[in-house]
Amino acid sequence: MRGLPKAELHVHLQGAASVPTILELAGRHPDHGVPTTEAELRAFYAFRDFAHFIEVYIAVNELVRTADDVCALVTGLGRDLAAVRVRYAEVTVTPDSHLLMGIDPAALAEALGAGRAEVLAEHGVELAWVFDIPGDLGLPSGLRTIDWVERFRPEHSVGFGLGGPEVGTPRPQFVPVFERARALGLASVPHGGETTGPQTVRDCLDLLGAVRIGHGITAAEDRALMEELVRRDIVLELCPTSNVRTRAVGSLEEHPLPVLRAAGVRVTLNTDDPGMFDTT
Repeated sequence: MRGLPKAELHVHLQGAASVPTILELAGRHPDHGVPTTEAELRAFYAFRDFAHFIEVYIAVNELVRTADDVCALVTGLGRDLAAVRVRYAEVTVTPDSHLLMGIDPAALAEALGAGRAEVLAEHGVELAWVFDIPGDLGLPSGLRTIDWVERFRPEHSVGFGLGGPEVGTPRPQFVPVFERARALGLASVPHGGETTGPQTVRDCLDLLGAVRIGHGITAAEDRALMEELVRRDIVLELCPTSNVRTRAVGSLEEHPLPVLRAAGVRVTLNTDDPGMFDTT
């Protein structure tokens, strides 16, 4: 398996940052509460539940304060992808998180482009970009995100998504934002059905025009929905180890992957946040 060339379709730029990369950033910005030793950082990544995972994710995000920090994330990701023979990855970037930390909008796009070029030249790994909304920040964040995408998106931008907590983040509010993203030619690839029920998956399909759905595991609870996924040829980006680490499912043995496969749903296997979950 390690020797096979691979593609990764669901990996978050910040969550992918390996322990050495995060330790480098924590050393640059030691005043933000993220541990600066390997043992402490690995303990920091012991998630109690999905809400705790989001807390840690936000803390790590606050280490990314400059365009150089963004570039370091990209080049570190490229190195780690090359080590496990990933040749192509669609990397989810959350522009609003970086903009709220004060990074210049144009400099953010330039950092992504420069990091991508370095990764391709040094490792032969091709990166493409998916830009997502941090759902917990609501529609205002969605509007800031699509405004940035319309003005500054770098080359090789392929998709538009929606991440973060699903509970308390109704999908209908983002319909106008996804309409603007699709008008740019970006594929709709929101998260749905990770920690909420099948209706969230339906909303992604019917309201946001999804062609792929991040996670989507609770679709396994609805036979008619699985049949619709098959009929519409919708792919689910499954991240089994992630679901266990965030306690979205109790164990790998309980994961609905076999149910989805048996129903004929097309799936991909992905790492989601490999630096935080210690997955390859």
